[in-house]
Amino acid sequence: MRLELPAEKKWVFEKVVPIRWGDMDAMGHLNNGSYFRFLETVRIDWFTSLGCPPMPEGEGPVIVNAFCNFYKQLEYPGDVLVKMYVSDPGRSSFESWATLERTDMPGVIHAAGGATTVWVNFPAQKSSPMPDWLTAVLK
Repeated sequence: MRLELPAEKKWVFEKVVPIRWGDMDAMGHLNNGSYFRFLETVRIDWFTSLGCPPMPEGEGPVIVNAFCNFYKQLEYPGDVLVKMYVSDPGRSSFESWATLERTDMPGVIHAAGGATTVWVNFPAQKSSPMPDWLTAVLK
């Protein structure tokens, strides 16, 4: 099943991530798991840029699902521009989306993915309303 990025989404962050030699698999292209690592890295860096680093003793974001569509192989050497978007903010969750393109091939989407993010009270292990500052960023 292929999930597509929505037309209505808000750009919030981007970052260049280098492809490492060790990210390659036996087929000579970027291992599928590395795409998810790139998505995770950019999501965490975005939260950190908002002043919200991972804090297991308090509240914060958790993803409850994730997907990635692979369109064109990524290969070493190179750098990947990951652009992150958000949509559908609710009481305690929102959707995050991302595109991956090589910096030397601007506009050519090699992969795209997303995740549902839920705001969680970690000690209570329950969802919690998102703070007002985050809701403002998402709208």
